[in-house]
Amino acid sequence: MTATTVALPRGITNLDRLRQVLRAMRIGSMPMLSVYWGVMLILFLAGGFVVQALNDGTGNSIWDYGTQSPKYFSMAAGISLAPAYLNLLVAQGVTRRMFSVAAGIFLALAATTTALLWVLGYQVERVVYDAQGWGQSLENAHLFSSTSQAGLIFVEFFLLIVSHEATGWLLGVTFYRFGFWRGLVLIPLSLLPAAATEFLLVSQWLAGPLSGVYERPPLAIAVPAVLVVTALGLYAGHRVLRPMPLKPAKG
Repeated sequence: MTATTVALPRGITNLDRLRQVLRAMRIGSMPMLSVYWGVMLILFLAGGFVVQALNDGTGNSIWDYGTQSPKYFSMAAGISLAPAYLNLLVAQGVTRRMFSVAAGIFLALAATTTALLWVLGYQVERVVYDAQGWGQSLENAHLFSSTSQAGLIFVEFFLLIVSHEATGWLLGVTFYRFGFWRGLVLIPLSLLPAAATEFLLVSQWLAGPLSGVYERPPLAIAVPAVLVVTALGLYAGHRVLRPMPLKPAKG
């Protein structure tokens, strides 16, 4: 099979095309992201202030109760990329390689934004709670022991989110290319980035069951290992997509 190279229009560079692909992904994902963050801010931040005010302080961080949510939402965002954009963009001359590069950049930026927003949520909550004299104990185990440790909050959430996005990306491309049954068989491989990260960081829900059984490796080992596993997951998705023919539009 001979590879066909689509010539770019005059004056348009690969960087321009990459920007256009990223813009398409951002615009297409904005409604879903906006609804998600609106719900989270209303439910866990504004709603948390109401709960604390009604109870004269519960002693716990309400924002911390939502810590599982960004991981699984981000996994869903990763799953949606190939089915939502691949056919459309490749049909317009975007190579599968550029699509994969754009997907990796988009997911890394989305993870950065989500982690920063999560840091912001803890800080806003801390300021309000301190002003009211309310306690802010953390219900879940974390890499950080206090909400004043903004750097560690960002590291934990960024790594968990980006690795779950990589798992979502793999789930999306394997089911999209191979269909339901073969995609089902490949689920254990697709889950590797998220599962490896959970065991390397041992934070949030997994810390309880593993307490006294398994110790988290030092962060100097865990953080680079998570980044490598995540990068491999994103690259594996690219390798799956490379030989894939375009699917005919339905309807």
